[in-house]
Amino acid sequence: MSTPSKEFLPTLGLFDATMIVAGSMIGSGIFIVSADITRNVGSAGWLIGVWLITGFMTLIAALSYGELSAMFPKAGGQYVYLKEAYNPLAGFLYGWSLFAVIQTATIAAVGVAFSKFAGYFFKVLEVTDENVLIQLGSLKIYPAQLLSIFIIILLTYINTRGVKEGKWLQVIFTVVKIASLLGLIVFGFIVAADAAIWSANWDNAWQMVNRDATGTIVGGVAGSAVMGAIAAAMVGSIFSSDAWNNVTFIAGEVKNPKRNIGLSLFFGTLIVTIIYVAANLMYISVLPLESIASAPQDRVAVSAGKVIFGDIGSYVIAAMIMVSTFGCNNGLILAGARVYYTMAKDGLFFKQTAQLNRFSVPAVGLWIQCVVASLLCLSGRYGDLLDMISFVVVLFYAITIAGIFILRKKRPDAERPYRALGYPLLPALYIIMALTFCVLLIWFKPDYAMWGLIITLCGIPMYYLAVLNKTLPTEK
Repeated sequence: MSTPSKEFLPTLGLFDATMIVAGSMIGSGIFIVSADITRNVGSAGWLIGVWLITGFMTLIAALSYGELSAMFPKAGGQYVYLKEAYNPLAGFLYGWSLFAVIQTATIAAVGVAFSKFAGYFFKVLEVTDENVLIQLGSLKIYPAQLLSIFIIILLTYINTRGVKEGKWLQVIFTVVKIASLLGLIVFGFIVAADAAIWSANWDNAWQMVNRDATGTIVGGVAGSAVMGAIAAAMVGSIFSSDAWNNVTFIAGEVKNPKRNIGLSLFFGTLIVTIIYVAANLMYISVLPLESIASAPQDRVAVSAGKVIFGDIGSYVIAAMIMVSTFGCNNGLILAGARVYYTMAKDGLFFKQTAQLNRFSVPAVGLWIQCVVASLLCLSGRYGDLLDMISFVVVLFYAITIAGIFILRKKRPDAERPYRALGYPLLPALYIIMALTFCVLLIWFKPDYAMWGLIITLCGIPMYYLAVLNKTLPTEK
């Protein structure tokens, strides 16, 4: 009879870790969010500018996290960094936010994106009134949601069988989707690029305007509103670029983590940033700005695919997005449960999640994550939760990177195999940019930011309840 394992097995090399970084980042966002970005900023220059700003911030953050990952090469990643730099409460608030909104809601949204694009091939999966299976008041359950749950359950099961199975799935799907995206970009530039469209799009490239859902310019943007428009636009690009830090959650399963975690963060975020900027340059070369802003259901890549490949283009893009979201969810599911495992080891999460199964993975944490993500698929509210993710995620990134300064003071003699590039200038620049983004979201999009903050602060009583439960005497 096999027994549960007590330790993680380091089986992931640098290439595997890099594929987890890139694969967790690339989901459905790059195919969709440029429509909303274009409505907010209105011009080609600012569309590319928003992606460059986001890429620059992501690269700085990844390079800064390299120092933390080398100092604390253990499962839990950002949760551990916050706990060590500040206190257990700071770490718990991040872990709670990850469980309540960041990881589970993202898994749900990516799963639903997979099912929606599967609707191109199977009409029963289209989200229409004709396909409603169950209606309870305003809650409608569609076959697409059930497929989403099935995919989440399937990937969860695969990842309970050991990190090697999840690793190979991640590597295969990440390589395929990177190759597919590069193919789309190259085909777009070679086959469908239109010099007239490109030239028209770059006229007044830095004149910021607002566009409505039809792509029509409805007004200029000036003064303080410029910063608000950039912040609103960056919600989509930051969501599309998020989850790069997931590899830090599984540091206990990475070979030579002091070296390979930092390198994988750099290589993975750099690859994705280049692909994202290139994809948007391709969009601008084949579609007028008004068409990008007014893409049906914001599916910019589908509109571009039709120009590039003709009528079959929508099916090509749908297949690409299904591959992309499937691989993305595998990376998200694989990594998230490691944080709950580490929290449970500290007595701050369900006790059973602190155990590894015979395949050396936290199976209970994986299944708990699966249940919450599945419920979010059914709720129909995952979209609202995702609007809050960008605020919460960037706030925690800023706080974590500030922890580098704190740890340099608290533990000046600690081993640092890798030091944050450009310290103190680049980490400080990231903190300033991130906090500016958060403040602008509170000012210009208070509904998104405040609810995200409320969900995070709900973790405070949860923490003290967990601490109280940990200190109460137990019956023998």
